[in-house]
Amino acid sequence: MSTLPPSRVSADPALIRFENVSKTYPARKGAALVTALSGIDLSVPAGTILGVIGRSGAGKSTLIRLINGLERPSAGRVVIGDAEVSSLPERQLRAVRARVGMIFQHFNLLSSRNVADNVALPLELAGWKRAAIRARVAELLTLVGLEAQAGRYPAELSGGQKQRVGIARALATEPDVLLSDEATSALDPETTRSILALLKRINRDLGLTIVLITHEMSVIRAVADDVAVIDHGAIVERGTVYEVFTQPQAEVTRSLLAGEVGLDLPAGLAERISADPRPGGVPVLRLSLRGPQADTAILARLARETGIEAAILAGAVDEIGGQRFGSLAVGLSPGPDVTARAQAYLAALGIPADFLGYLPPAQEVAQDIAQNIAHGAARVA
Repeated sequence: MSTLPPSRVSADPALIRFENVSKTYPARKGAALVTALSGIDLSVPAGTILGVIGRSGAGKSTLIRLINGLERPSAGRVVIGDAEVSSLPERQLRAVRARVGMIFQHFNLLSSRNVADNVALPLELAGWKRAAIRARVAELLTLVGLEAQAGRYPAELSGGQKQRVGIARALATEPDVLLSDEATSALDPETTRSILALLKRINRDLGLTIVLITHEMSVIRAVADDVAVIDHGAIVERGTVYEVFTQPQAEVTRSLLAGEVGLDLPAGLAERISADPRPGGVPVLRLSLRGPQADTAILARLARETGIEAAILAGAVDEIGGQRFGSLAVGLSPGPDVTARAQAYLAALGIPADFLGYLPPAQEVAQDIAQNIAHGAARVA
């Protein structure tokens, strides 16, 4: 069960609710049970995009299958609107599933049907009349930009085009919810960006609620409003994309974020940092700058008001969820209590500054560089 502070969870009316949900499976051998999900409390406000992220085997796919009723919880309730999906009989569950579209990593298109007929399939199964099907298919193919490919077959399409067909098919019955299970994992980066932009536009224009399962923080960053981090079957972090990206609480979140917002140090720099406080060693801090802080001359202020000079070693300033965020690794000028004084000054300004360790004294670095140059010159000679 989540223990996050209430400010990190949306208070908007929820379209989808998980209430203390657990899911277990029988083990292959013996009497023990395998726990896929445990104590899940999760709400998805109507009209938002929730990204659910975690490592392989964390429970992401099980969670999404509980929403459309392909799995039943072992305990707890799953609710869509006013329908408790977890307890409905099969006949009523079919009606709820018509309100839930789904797109897949590997598209799941029928190779014997052309694009238009693939999109038409859910409508045929729902008993729509032919004229209505033709009109709806034409509308959807225009929406996803494939009107010119209506008569082509899946084998003739690119990966991005196949996923657009999958999206159109998922939208055919005018669902309230769209589920995306690793829908961009099989696509190249450029195609992934175009598909995510399409999902964002669908969310905006149709007011569709989207639950997006992924293992890539870059996908969450590009499209989601909120994010839930799942680890070993439990939600360990929940909040807006900006909150989670800029103030990660769980270790697994920090691991998944490494490299995404400038948190990863360049390999050469990371190798040089150690916990050894040698005389003349350069203390290294990582500063997290949020909102207006990301655009201020904070290092100049530090030097002017404390006498502590800081050199930027690595980092980036970017935009997340429409707000500015920066992560900077800086080396401080050696001096008595310099690390504690710098951290205290920055803390007073509301800027977290984590101590990473020490770089070797500047003269040692210069000597190493000179030796490498000499060694390279000797090898060339």
